[in-house]
Amino acid sequence: MTKKTIHELDLKGRRLFVRVDFNVPIREGVIGDDTRIRAALPTLTYALNRGATLVVGSHLGRPNGAVNPEFSLRPVADRLAELLERRVVFAEDCIGDAVTRAMRQAGARGVVLLENLRFHAGEEANDRVFAAALAAPADCYVNDAFGAAHRAHASTAGIVNHLPDAAAGLLMARELRYLGGLLQSPSRPFVALLGGAKVSGKMEVIENLLRHVDALLIGGAMAYTFFKTQGLAVGRSLVEDTLMDATRTIERTATERGVRLELPSDHVVAARLEADAAHDTLAVDDPTIGDRLGVDIGPETVQRFADIIGAAKTIVWNGPMGVFEIEAFAPGTMAIAKAVANSGAQTIVGGGDSVAAVGRAGVADQITHISTGGGASLELLGGRRLPGLDVLPDAGEGTN
Repeated sequence: MTKKTIHELDLKGRRLFVRVDFNVPIREGVIGDDTRIRAALPTLTYALNRGATLVVGSHLGRPNGAVNPEFSLRPVADRLAELLERRVVFAEDCIGDAVTRAMRQAGARGVVLLENLRFHAGEEANDRVFAAALAAPADCYVNDAFGAAHRAHASTAGIVNHLPDAAAGLLMARELRYLGGLLQSPSRPFVALLGGAKVSGKMEVIENLLRHVDALLIGGAMAYTFFKTQGLAVGRSLVEDTLMDATRTIERTATERGVRLELPSDHVVAARLEADAAHDTLAVDDPTIGDRLGVDIGPETVQRFADIIGAAKTIVWNGPMGVFEIEAFAPGTMAIAKAVANSGAQTIVGGGDSVAAVGRAGVADQITHISTGGGASLELLGGRRLPGLDVLPDAGEGTN
């Protein structure tokens, strides 16, 4: 997983295309969270300090290959200028004359932010002609958009064929260092904690992690498919009936490999997913759940999970323990966030909800690495190859 990085590029006087992930929430022109913009600053600043002219490209939302003002990156240009403390010229398009004009306006060692790449259907189609048009203004390429590395799009894959030099950005390199190295030689005990809604979204991750971890803790709605397989009453909790055989296989594989597979032993149940809904804590084998649904792990489970987490040397966490967006159903997820943060282990947290949970718990600064790529991190942990990484040269190698 060791890729050539921006440190290996000669940037002085060169025009550098930097693929970033500025897919940030924007409502009525106001950016709701600029975390992803801030995450790209080290790479952009490094390149500027070494004499590069920057052409910065990103997608935003799903405009489906058509121009849609709702998904314009113009507000991002303004925020990027504030964060960089320098002028950022916004290009009205991401290819063609609009880019040429913007670069002329920005001048040497300037910064141009392109309009949304996905305003062109060629981006998601990885169209060769579109990729060549993206590459046309640049001399070299850096991918710092780990969150898009699992997509074989023109700006993440095809463009590399049209430029002589390519490398990973600083954020991408950090993701690879932690996530790529996680499964190679983790300090033990190595504990994985998975939550969220569906088993189906994490099947490959579970199957791959069972080859590496010492303990696998499963919470959130995905636990209920396991419970139903075991013959337990699950009420109206989310269950994926088509995966019941798969959960049996997971349990059998864990036993064969000596992996400690832990499910909740108690849970919080409620009649409705609403803040004022009455809720109770029951043992998971208590049939009085009736037609209620599970919304959080219970205190007994929290303590048991926390004990395992506390003894770990490496922890990876993806997915909340319940419907933590609702305050009444958040205690389990919040407690686990604090247990992970206070473990003293190397801790890696990925996935939007898990990242939000450590932020809400006020412990984000105690986490070793917070991954910026939900889908990409899951695919990497699931053992898949990422197209946006595969096209980048290995450390010490050329591009083509």
